[in-house]
Amino acid sequence: MKVLAFAASLRKESYNHKLIEVAVEIARAKGENVEFANFHEFTMPLYDGDLNEEVGLPAGAVALQRRIERADAMLIATPEYNYSISGVLKNAIDWVSRARPMPWRGKSIFLMSASPSPMGGIRGLWQTRVPLEGCGALVFPDMFALAHAHAAFTHQGQLADGTVRETLERQLTGFLLMAEALVSVCGKAATGVANKRRVDITEALENETTIQPPPS
Repeated sequence: MKVLAFAASLRKESYNHKLIEVAVEIARAKGENVEFANFHEFTMPLYDGDLNEEVGLPAGAVALQRRIERADAMLIATPEYNYSISGVLKNAIDWVSRARPMPWRGKSIFLMSASPSPMGGIRGLWQTRVPLEGCGALVFPDMFALAHAHAAFTHQGQLADGTVRETLERQLTGFLLMAEALVSVCGKAATGVANKRRVDITEALENETTIQPPPS
């Protein structure tokens, strides 16, 4: 199974960069093939329907689209901005959602957040679920929110609290097992009965997203 991981933050010393690095380390230790991306690779302008109609998706959005399409599952760490979703992530979701077929559809996603607040960014994670699920992504029910992130990491970039790391590892284990199970019926390599189920699931997701506006 191929996993795409990134932090939806542009700040060099972002706590979410540190968190996604820990998550990637855990996933790789479990034998997963993880592609680790820096969000600066996906630089794109604010979504503009006129620009989309004139020239299509900008290069950064196309780069993200292709990385998503190659992945079976995704790990995303995102900051909470004003109790809601990261602006750069929402913009990226909007741009990529204009591609057809919908790149987000059927992708298993695990959401994480690191914040100095006592809430750990959980309010932003609930807001982040909405557009992803609206685009057909399969977001894992549990989400990991790291509170007091400014004091949560060692100088080596590890989580200082062993219990917190165990929680992250337990949630990641559950997510990866779920994602692998879904790949067996939703993945492109499925055959026989599994392929029939994949087609049925894809059609159901496609029908669900007919309420989405058509591409410009």
